Amino acid sequence: MTGSNAITRSARDYDRIESAIRYLENHRSTQPTLPQLAAHLGVSDSYFQRLFSRWAGISPKRFLQFLTLEHTKRLLRDAASTLDTVHAAGLSSTSRLHDLYIECEAITPGEYKEYGKGLDIRVGFHHSPFGECLVATTPRGLCALLFVGDTGRGGAYETLEKNWRNARLTEDPTATADTVQQVFATRTEPQQPLSMFVKGTNFQIKVWEALLRVPHGRLVSYQDLSRHLGAPSATRAVANAIAHNPIHFVIPCHRVIRNMGEFGGYQGGTARKKAIHAWEAAKSLHTSGV
Repeated sequence: MTGSNAITRSARDYDRIESAIRYLENHRSTQPTLPQLAAHLGVSDSYFQRLFSRWAGISPKRFLQFLTLEHTKRLLRDAASTLDTVHAAGLSSTSRLHDLYIECEAITPGEYKEYGKGLDIRVGFHHSPFGECLVATTPRGLCALLFVGDTGRGGAYETLEKNWRNARLTEDPTATADTVQQVFATRTEPQQPLSMFVKGTNFQIKVWEALLRVPHGRLVSYQDLSRHLGAPSATRAVANAIAHNPIHFVIPCHRVIRNMGEFGGYQGGTARKKAIHAWEAAKSLHTSGV
């Protein structure tokens, strides 16, 4: 199966995965069984098993364990030491997201005030393992990756327009297709680094760079991230910066949750945030050989 076909198949599977997670969210008090979840999706128990194995690489039982409060609290207990270790080791100019290398360039203060004046941005809507997403690229790199949520394509496009209101936006999914492949497709050969071109305040960019240090499959709280940045009283400002992250998944704002272990809000919805975390946790199991 080619990379694009695999992503399309994964996107179809994701719709059912999200439906299962939403069902769990809405029936927390009754704690639905796996057969009940399968029945909710209108599939057999055996198909339910194959669905999760194909999409996440693990059984639905193991997948759902990554969404429990006990699991998230355990990761949060390790978060502070994890951030300290990563900080002590340093971070090169090229960050790493599993097998995806990232080079990040921020706009200059003058460019920030111009809101992309004179910049050409190519825009496309694409399938991803976590549903449909908007991808926007410039000659200097990826500038937006936004999941299509309840507000539809229009909501994602409006967010892009606000961030780059003076740029020339051209819908050209052919031009953005390679970037989607680079971000989401399974790769067996080394790839060129993914270039990002981000627009934000100095503080926002500092927060986004810190997010790139959070290891794959791990979680941290807003408070831990604030302390890591040397601004323990700036939790609200950190949360605001995370909410304005323009490049979802690549800049992993989904790895930040509330201090009590609750997942909290996300641009693409809480169910998507949970799905991305559990998917990453499953991939981390395979990487570590567990």
